[in-house]
Amino acid sequence: MYSHIMVGANDIEKSKAFYDSILGTLGYGPGVTDEKGRVFWMDKSGIFSISKPIDGEPACNGNGSTIGFAVKDTETGDKWHAAGLSSGGTACEEPPGLRESANGKIYLAYLRDPAGNKICVVNRLG
Repeated sequence: MYSHIMVGANDIEKSKAFYDSILGTLGYGPGVTDEKGRVFWMDKSGIFSISKPIDGEPACNGNGSTIGFAVKDTETGDKWHAAGLSSGGTACEEPPGLRESANGKIYLAYLRDPAGNKICVVNRLG
């Protein structure tokens, strides 16, 4: 459904280190920086990227926005969350764990990246 997602970053190097760490726990290699200073993590299913805003204004989080990454199991989700906390992210929402949803049980873990963007991992258990 999606071709790519790009989020704003104020400090590209700090944000790249953060995303290299958390996306590394999901099996992705380090991000690739292009000639414009944007960073991309790519695979056959799509692209995730960071960039300083092109309008020159500071990057800010989208109020009400969340970007979710799929994880294969709860252990990977816990590693993702720990990697994020140790590389400049901050915890938000409830602690990582199981939740009930309309579609059954799910595992969720939430973080805010160095620019304040809210991200999470999800594993649908039922």
